Amino acid sequence: MDMRTSFLCVTYVILLTGSACGLQITSTGQTSIEKASGESVKLDCQFTLASDDSGPLDIEWSLQPSDNQKEEKVVIVYSGDRAFEHYYDPLKGRVHFNSPDPKNGDASMNIMGLKATDTGTYQCKIKKVPGIASRKYLLTVMVRPSKPKCSAEGQTYVGKNMVLKCSSVEGTQPMEYIWERTSGNKLLPPLAILDKVTGTMTLKNATGDASGTYRCQAKNRVGTEECVVEVTITQPPNTAGIIAGVIICILLLLILLALILFCCCRARHKKKYEKEIAYEIREDVPPPKSRVSTARSFTSVGSQRSSLGSMSPSNLHEYSKPQYDKIPSEEYDRPPSHAPIPPPSRMAGPNLSRMGAIPVMIPAQNKDGSIV
Repeated sequence: MDMRTSFLCVTYVILLTGSACGLQITSTGQTSIEKASGESVKLDCQFTLASDDSGPLDIEWSLQPSDNQKEEKVVIVYSGDRAFEHYYDPLKGRVHFNSPDPKNGDASMNIMGLKATDTGTYQCKIKKVPGIASRKYLLTVMVRPSKPKCSAEGQTYVGKNMVLKCSSVEGTQPMEYIWERTSGNKLLPPLAILDKVTGTMTLKNATGDASGTYRCQAKNRVGTEECVVEVTITQPPNTAGIIAGVIICILLLLILLALILFCCCRARHKKKYEKEIAYEIREDVPPPKSRVSTARSFTSVGSQRSSLGSMSPSNLHEYSKPQYDKIPSEEYDRPPSHAPIPPPSRMAGPNLSRMGAIPVMIPAQNKDGSIV
């Protein structure tokens, strides 16, 4: 092979494969890979060496910047028969070579526990002087749909409209929602309106046949999650009966309150009347008699009796006993019935003198017994 042929070979191979004659990357397949978060991925990079590739073997995986003004970030390196896997902190501990000895022709890289931030363009570059080769992969890490939440909004009565909603908080777009019925004839109501983007299903002019169990599936290219909602369509309530019942309850409550107020007022008036009667009774009771007046009246009566006792026996038969009994004060001999006592018979002074009576002075008293 002359010099001109060698130059043409090198130019042709570089344009088609990105490598010079001798060192070549033999991996085939898709260069655009989609994976779900949490999974693992293998970026394949198999290569072959030529006999004239005599220089040291260097293998480098790097993350290409999305902006051309930024520098690429080295992820993992094999150089001098050693692997260096701690260049890129976001992938530290999650990235390594697929082969324990990459110089045998396997420069593939494995990434464990993928995250959405791992999305990007990765390049495998192999160099062994004079050969150089590279291969790029576009890795897209997608997030599975989270567990969606199903709900029913609106009135669940016959003839009304209601909306079934389904929504996932997490998930890489594009994501769509699919509604299906899992009970009965498993057919959606004829007037159901579906929106696969927002995840809503509207049931217009619902009937009793729309009752049943509905399932919603949230899905994207890397996963599917679902939720279930139960729908029960019933007849509308009797509004007139409810209003009548409320009115009756209010009237009964007002009657009860009126009855309670009436009882309270009556008890209050009765108590006031009893107090007024008690005050009137106390006003009718006479005041207590004076002890001094009573004692004086008894002293007066005693002295009168002693004076009468000094009369001679011959004169006693002319003095009537009933008249003597009427001399003491009304307080001493008044019967309990408070009946009026007839006044004593009056006798002339000369007659009493002939009878041998001794005049005695009796003090006058008031009705309450006090001496005047």
